[in-house]
Amino acid sequence: MSGPTAKVWIDGAVIEATEARVPVTDHGLLYGDGVFEGIRIYRGGLFRLDRHLARLEVGLKALALEPAGGVAAMRDIVLATARAYGEREAYTRLVVTRGEGALGVDPTTCGEPRVFCLVDRVAIYPESRLRDGIDLATSSFRRPSPDVLDPRVKSLNYLNNALAKLEARRAGADEALLLNAAGQVAEASVANLFAVCDGALLTPSVSDGALEGITRGTLLELAEGLGISAGPRTLGRFDLLAASEVFLSGSGAGLVPVRSLDGRAIGREVPGPIFERLRDAFHAALPDLVIPFAEGSG
Repeated sequence: MSGPTAKVWIDGAVIEATEARVPVTDHGLLYGDGVFEGIRIYRGGLFRLDRHLARLEVGLKALALEPAGGVAAMRDIVLATARAYGEREAYTRLVVTRGEGALGVDPTTCGEPRVFCLVDRVAIYPESRLRDGIDLATSSFRRPSPDVLDPRVKSLNYLNNALAKLEARRAGADEALLLNAAGQVAEASVANLFAVCDGALLTPSVSDGALEGITRGTLLELAEGLGISAGPRTLGRFDLLAASEVFLSGSGAGLVPVRSLDGRAIGREVPGPIFERLRDAFHAALPDLVIPFAEGSG
């Protein structure tokens, strides 16, 4: 079914995505020098927009980027782009690059950081996989340690993730499982991971290479409200194989049950009961977790 074309805010205006242009001398393109936020649109509102912007603000500080107008201006940009797209279910990608500069990695040759915002549909997995569960494959590519590339910074450098995803797809799986240098679970290539072990809901810790996902954090809050023991813990591949349930969460992916890891079935029910309780609680809480487009300026 056809729908609206993707919209982009760039250089002060919202235009069709096919018309948007970024100079080839932009260091975001040349060197992956920049940060981004992926923000889901549910039911005509932006999911936890202010939490996303707070995380972006820390990322900007880590990279010493100071876009004009700061986070307040970007909030207006996101809302304006979402309104221009006009759909109640969509995905927003807010990007800040180092901007145009000379050839060579030196960031000091760049002038003003570039900001652009893209809104379009997103479908990370087919509907059948969202219903019946996805297949994971352990990647040979390891998650860099925090002293190499801190996972809390959502930088434009996603080569590690992309190669892991490619490896998994070529192996016939839907998604890659990324381990850190010590062989512990970090996350999937594009989502956080949860495992239900002995009735407790566990997720890899940030120190093990997990992103501090906004959806991840929301699920931990909802679990507490449901009386489910939940929290971060170091997990190995064996823990996932022994778990009664494994599932993913992310802004683009949504909530996704996992049915197998490296060809071995996980759990007896997919989706499992904890997943279903959290999914229902998540959808019930959405009205309080989104900011409708009409409430913003831009």
